[in-house]
Amino acid sequence: MGASRRLVWSLYERGAMLKGVVVCLVVVIAPTARAQPNDDTSLFEQGQPLYAEHCALCHGHTGAGDPPTFPALGGNDQLSDTARIVGNVNQGTDRMPPFPQLTPTEIASVMTYVRNAWDNAFGDVTIQEVATMLEDLGENGDTVPVWAGVFTEIQATRGQAVYGGACGLCHGRRLNSAPDDPDMPSTPPLARARFIREWDGRSLASLFEYIRATMPEGNPQSLTDQEYIDVITYMLTVDGMPAGDNELPTDPQRLAHIVFQPRP
Repeated sequence: MGASRRLVWSLYERGAMLKGVVVCLVVVIAPTARAQPNDDTSLFEQGQPLYAEHCALCHGHTGAGDPPTFPALGGNDQLSDTARIVGNVNQGTDRMPPFPQLTPTEIASVMTYVRNAWDNAFGDVTIQEVATMLEDLGENGDTVPVWAGVFTEIQATRGQAVYGGACGLCHGRRLNSAPDDPDMPSTPPLARARFIREWDGRSLASLFEYIRATMPEGNPQSLTDQEYIDVITYMLTVDGMPAGDNELPTDPQRLAHIVFQPRP
């Protein structure tokens, strides 16, 4: 893959989430040798940072995942089915959120990366292949920012009550990295500038699917989908995002079109 490079990325790591937090770590990612290099490595190289941004949160930097919650990508024969993977990335499946904001070039890049990293040898995916498949899937619509009034005040109030019972012990009552129990280690904040910065470009679908698959610690999926999404609206309120007229839905397809962006 050419000369070795070191890429530094700020990510939320699964390991730290075991204490009930979304934690930002600075991770040095060593370059992965390509299984079958050819004359055009640009898609593979572009795919590595895209994977780090959108996929490593669940599947890990080494592609090992966390089965059965998050499947491994290294040695995963399902990666040979190009149409299936394009559909999964664009439309989502099971615990995987949709990524309708990714362009054909971005999808081709990240697919080329995962299909040839970690000793995989499934070959490249062209931009034209992806573009044709996306046309068959249909138009997904535009994305909107989290600042566009995507939840209601009543919903956020419900979320605050759920947060106090299920989340505050680890995350702190103010979501400020100070656990209520002094014997517990401090945790990264779940709100305000640092949280928004680390989630910049990611969708509410990614946050929703990750939280309900892993939280609360030791008892994931113990809340209803409505309770999980209500907690997220409370987090958005603490982040200073305005309420609107309609409640935030639990549908990942709709949540995928609501994206974290810096304050306008």
